[in-house]
Amino acid sequence: MKKNDWKDRLNIVYSTNPDFQYTTDEMEEIDTLPKQQQKLRVSIEKNHRGGKTVTIVKNFTGSDDDLKELARLLKTKCGVGGTAKDGEIIIQGEFKEKIVELLKKEGYSQTK
Repeated sequence: MKKNDWKDRLNIVYSTNPDFQYTTDEMEEIDTLPKQQQKLRVSIEKNHRGGKTVTIVKNFTGSDDDLKELARLLKTKCGVGGTAKDGEIIIQGEFKEKIVELLKKEGYSQTK
């Protein structure tokens, strides 16, 4: 059982119940699917980005650490910047063909 750390109770004002258990809204970690089962989709977007073109990798199922690791690999291989959040990897520039090749080489066989 987790300790009742005071930082977890910052939004609780007061409780008169001596047996009150403080609960926190923790998101459970999603297990990362194996590379062969990931159905990644690579697309190019220009809308709502100030006229800049970006390549987006969608549908990653797994933990945020694994998503960031894959994003770092793609950014390094393409030599550009980008970000990873909410199951998406955003790479600056138009690198669709190169990213599809890199993902297939890494073992993501269901990439389109």
